[in-house]
Amino acid sequence: MMVITIVAINQICFNNYSIKLYKAMKKLILVFGLIAGTFIAQDSSAQVNISVNLGSQPAWGPTGYQYAQNYYLPDIDVYYNVPQKQWSYQDGNRWVTARELPARYRNYNLYSGHKVVINEARPYLNHAKYRKQYASYKGRHDQVAIRDSRESNHRRNDRKEDRRDSRNDRDRYDGNRRRG
Repeated sequence: MMVITIVAINQICFNNYSIKLYKAMKKLILVFGLIAGTFIAQDSSAQVNISVNLGSQPAWGPTGYQYAQNYYLPDIDVYYNVPQKQWSYQDGNRWVTARELPARYRNYNLYSGHKVVINEARPYLNHAKYRKQYASYKGRHDQVAIRDSRESNHRRNDRKEDRRDSRNDRDRYDGNRRRG
């Protein structure tokens, strides 16, 4: 009888130890799974994040691009950041970022000048490279602007808004600014 009692006590102790070990392993696997899931979710979200800024490109922008981070305009040596709607141009030895072009460019027609798409965060930091690389585009007027495009992916649903935006862009940048 005593042997049976000792075996029963050993089994109970072993079972308690097994249960504790099982619970500890379960917690460890759960924690590992959560950590691995977090890393996998971050990687997959980085892979799925696709930017399309077709609707936010200005009417004077070039056709054929679903995404454009910056335009370089070789005629006037300036950059336009499409998502931020800001210009970057040289003022002396420094680069200035502003919502509008300075007065010295007021007679430049944005619709007819050539635009080079550059998908780089701050292209003006490599200005010498881009100026040399795209020097042959200076003076070219062979690009179709989004406003004049026949491509269906560039057409806006609200034609009145499109005409109003085009008029505002033209008035603001081609020297025909209305004084009020």
